[in-house]
Amino acid sequence: MRKALIIGIDDYPTQPLKGCVNDAVELATLFESHGNGDPNFDVKRLTSDSFEITAEMLQENITELFTNDADIVVLYFAGHGYIDPATNSGFILSVDARKGSWGMSLQDILGIANKAHPRIKSTVIILDCCHSGSFGEISAVGNDLVSVIGTGVTILTASHRNGQAAEGNGHGIFTDILLDGLKGGCADIRGNITPAALYSHVDQTLGPWEQRPIYKANVQNFIALRQVEPKVSPSVLRNLPKYFPDPSSVFPLDPSYEPDRNTVPEEIRHVHVNESNVAIFRELQQCNRHGLVIPVDAEHMFYAAIESKGCKLTALGAHYRNLAEKRRI
Repeated sequence: MRKALIIGIDDYPTQPLKGCVNDAVELATLFESHGNGDPNFDVKRLTSDSFEITAEMLQENITELFTNDADIVVLYFAGHGYIDPATNSGFILSVDARKGSWGMSLQDILGIANKAHPRIKSTVIILDCCHSGSFGEISAVGNDLVSVIGTGVTILTASHRNGQAAEGNGHGIFTDILLDGLKGGCADIRGNITPAALYSHVDQTLGPWEQRPIYKANVQNFIALRQVEPKVSPSVLRNLPKYFPDPSSVFPLDPSYEPDRNTVPEEIRHVHVNESNVAIFRELQQCNRHGLVIPVDAEHMFYAAIESKGCKLTALGAHYRNLAEKRRI
């Protein structure tokens, strides 16, 4: 079971925002299905255009999210964040936020998430709000801060403890990059999109002078939040050990692998095209396009074939060959 609670609040009485509802709606739509349309998360949306999201509503819904068993739970919040100077504690703010009842404390959310394991195997919490980088910290002796993140919990935030989360073009800048990543911008060769890949995508996109995202995790294995079409099909990846018996092997090519006889040199146009070899060459070219295979002593795979040279695995290709050999693909 995979479930997600997606919260977006624009309609604060004194400091309204413009992109949080848009962010929540679009993110929820992506989480509901994989790239091929298969169902993904069972999503519950709370947006301020449809609900008055009070402190009580935040507390009730976030608590409910962690109540039952699940394989993966996602909590996403876009809105205002605040650090109470009296307690040095962070909060996500509800529409009725006031002194003494700001919304829901980040410490309380972390406590609920930590206690949910192992009923909930993996928890991913994504916060697009100011001061969100304080999530995962608890006050300790001497008012220092330590991070206590429970097993299976991953945290991804738009900014550091004292940072701001900016908006632009109808979206939060942080979530806008997340959306691009979830659409496939940070998918791996097999089409998997992990929290770590999303963080890397955001980190690389934002410059050193812009808001800086935070990633914190206590996990033993990575999970896929969404899957899109693989860059290289699993059946092709599974053939890598056959084509390359050893990671350092060179796969020999010759003109029979290249089907186009109009562009090859005159002296090899008489060479018979082998359809079985052509099918193999298409797979190797697919791997070449995505950095798994490179030609040997030739600029392109085409020339490697017509000049009877070969191709070999890159380091990334050797990794996927190893996965295929161990039957992990």
